Amino acid sequence: MTQLNPYLTFNGNAREAVEFYKECFGGDLTIQTVGESPMADQMPDMKNQVMHADLKKDGQTLLFASDMVGESKLVSGNSVTLCINCSSDEEIKGLFDKLSKGGTVSHELKEEFWGDTYGDFTDKFGVRWMLNYHKAQ
Repeated sequence: MTQLNPYLTFNGNAREAVEFYKECFGGDLTIQTVGESPMADQMPDMKNQVMHADLKKDGQTLLFASDMVGESKLVSGNSVTLCINCSSDEEIKGLFDKLSKGGTVSHELKEEFWGDTYGDFTDKFGVRWMLNYHKAQ
């Protein structure tokens, strides 16, 4: 089955970000730096930058990340929000507490008029998140 994966780009702190997300979600993290790649000689000043990171859990990729911004420079905006549909009250509360730590909460986690538990925030890396839990009726 085709799977859609978020690919996050950072400005030199991709390692810190994906290690934080690994603490929040669990799973297995692999990181390849520029210095570990065949491109190391072409970019000696970027040898410690993350070329590609992959966070997997239960055999599926949760997210990819990189420091490879390119000449266009990183512009953080509001066009992408990562939405997680949680499977329990415990999961949504745990993820909300972990992911929002050090960030800015714009909508506290609470039961909404449509019947779901919902909250949203921007994490300490500038990534926007929406968490939702639909309780079975």
